[in-house]
Amino acid sequence: MDMNSLDVPEQQASQFELRFQSLFHTGKALAFPCNARGDVQLDALSAKALENYLFARAVVGREYASPEVQACEG
Repeated sequence: MDMNSLDVPEQQASQFELRFQSLFHTGKALAFPCNARGDVQLDALSAKALENYLFARAVVGREYASPEVQACEG
């Protein structure tokens, strides 16, 4: 999964999110806009969102579950 690219239009990409669910706190998760394959456009994230994204990826299996692509509600 290439986390740096988007092969779909930005409008379509915003229909999905890559969600990292907390392993210990029900209802706590980190979610980031992505395309249908789970590719996150890192350059489009704010500095804080990028920090959170990199943290979540680093602690998969210890703090957060493996990420899942989900359709955005709305």
